[in-house]
Amino acid sequence: MLKPYHSKRYIEAGCDEAGRGCLAGPVYAAAVILPCNPAADLSRLLEDSKKLSAARRDHICTIIMKEALSWAVASVDNNEIDRINILNASILAMHQALDKLTVKPERIIIDGNRFKTYRDIYYSCIIKGDAEFMSIAAASIIAKTCRDDHMMQLHEQYPCYNWKNNKGYPTPHHRETIRLRGLSPYHRRTFKVKEQLKLYL
Repeated sequence: MLKPYHSKRYIEAGCDEAGRGCLAGPVYAAAVILPCNPAADLSRLLEDSKKLSAARRDHICTIIMKEALSWAVASVDNNEIDRINILNASILAMHQALDKLTVKPERIIIDGNRFKTYRDIYYSCIIKGDAEFMSIAAASIIAKTCRDDHMMQLHEQYPCYNWKNNKGYPTPHHRETIRLRGLSPYHRRTFKVKEQLKLYL
């Protein structure tokens, strides 16, 4: 079972992103503030979003949104990713999600090892934090669910890339379709596509 908090003394927001390793689409991030003593069903269900089926993730996401003291999600599109790079875009999306919270956090815990100060609020970066703390796992689930929903919508415009299944990640089919048909307006031009596919962009 995941830990309910990093520090019980403060209002704590967990942050995580989804879509950082994709060739196409935006990066999403979520921020979640959970009660210090989350409901038993939430404590039992929460885990790293990557370990969950889509159906189970959708179910848990609904519970998180109901039980959280505050939650928010934000995204940064592929054009901005190309302009400022994926690390900065991921952090920007986290900051934007934090901006939307209706409860002001006193501490922030982030999955990973890189972040930038947000409004002088103390933060801790935790590698594999989504497998350790409930609020980060909750943020991971919301970010992943919202991004997957968005990629399903983009799939309707460009079904040849099979985004409904690969969600923009560099699967063999996705790479081969790019090689044969080129890039869509939603692909990240600077995201090592040229190196991976030997394309002249």
